[in-house]
Amino acid sequence: MKRLLAITVVLFLGLAMATLASAGDMQLKVGDKVYACNCGEGCPCQTLSMNPGECSCGNPLAEGEVVEVGDGTVVVQTADWKRTFKTDGKFACNCGAGCNCNTVSQSHGKCSCGKDLAEKPN
Repeated sequence: MKRLLAITVVLFLGLAMATLASAGDMQLKVGDKVYACNCGEGCPCQTLSMNPGECSCGNPLAEGEVVEVGDGTVVVQTADWKRTFKTDGKFACNCGAGCNCNTVSQSHGKCSCGKDLAEKPN
């Protein structure tokens, strides 16, 4: 019985790590609506989300549109600016199955759903 429990725990932890590892990469295409860090070029958080909310640095995300997709990057354009963001975050939403916020950031903070972002395993 202990062996079965140990195997179950190991499998569960492996699945959880694999899920989080894949959760840190947004799959976006040209024309997608996205919410992005609105703090300016020098802001290191590079937060992107599918829902409105706050940057990991605490400022409101700006609604924009993906106008270009590169290798691991997207160019987001809002009414006021156009900037390049990384799509592979060091931190990602850890809300679990059924969550659609898909938030990634280069800095620790909150997901657009209010939960803490989790550091993506290396």
